[in-house]
Amino acid sequence: MIPFPSLADLPSQLRQPAVRDLAWALLSPPLLAHSPWPQRHPLKASSWSQQPDALADWLLSLDTDSHNLQQWLSQSSVRRLGLYYERLWQFALHAAPGIEVLAANLPIRLQGHTLGELDMLLRDEEGVHHLELAIKLYLGQPQCTGTELAHWLGPGSHDRLDIKLAHLGQHQLPLSARAEAQQRLTELDIQQPQAALWLGGYLFSPWLQPSYAAPADGNPVHLRGRWLHRTDWARFATDNQGRWQPLARHAWLASARIEGEHLWSHEQFNHWLAALPEDANAQLLVRLTEGPQRCWLEAERVFLVNDHWPAQPAH
Repeated sequence: MIPFPSLADLPSQLRQPAVRDLAWALLSPPLLAHSPWPQRHPLKASSWSQQPDALADWLLSLDTDSHNLQQWLSQSSVRRLGLYYERLWQFALHAAPGIEVLAANLPIRLQGHTLGELDMLLRDEEGVHHLELAIKLYLGQPQCTGTELAHWLGPGSHDRLDIKLAHLGQHQLPLSARAEAQQRLTELDIQQPQAALWLGGYLFSPWLQPSYAAPADGNPVHLRGRWLHRTDWARFATDNQGRWQPLARHAWLASARIEGEHLWSHEQFNHWLAALPEDANAQLLVRLTEGPQRCWLEAERVFLVNDHWPAQPAH
């Protein structure tokens, strides 16, 4: 399950980081092939689905001039990766032919208490839709097989794939059908939205367990990487030589593209690694290979976690 397979090579042609992230949000495969709850690509009924070249032209024009996208992103906080992902989708859906955005991040309240928010409400030729959008990066727990959703933890080990899905399916998706939501939707002249989710992201398997499996309901073409403990880095680096560089959290979406002048030397990386506290949070590293026009492109990504992971030391 890959949205827009004919555009698979497009993101590597884009130079603007925010436009690359936008393309990644629209084009990357979902984590799951099957879910107990409906999955729906937000652009399913847009004419872009039948005319991917038009979507490519739109993204390429944004890469030439990203002012509108930058202005949109600056209008609200996108410090959290999930909020950034939602804002990228909102921008695309406002521009997509055949889609009318009815509301975004609509709070549902009961007696002054917020029950939750509806991520996206939109109308297209297939009806009215309530969509929950999520971006997640999960690491497979060591000494597990990976086949169970519960085997996959967030980098901070506070989040788990089965728990996230249960929250989406049992709380967030049914929210639009609750009486409190129906009243708010009626005020906005929105009737009977169909609820569905779209979950993008990456799964990282343990470096020392090469036969680690994907979840039973996982998408066979999901995006992937590996993870390792800090103590294993020297051995890992010997077997995986190249130009390694950490990515800031806001750059975790699209495959990295580093201009030559921003490429770290081996000495820079080693200095950074030596200064990294032993109990540091998970760090996302990319191995880069030289591409066209003096840029370096991501060849693989790994999470480097502290030696206590998945347990977290007390502070």
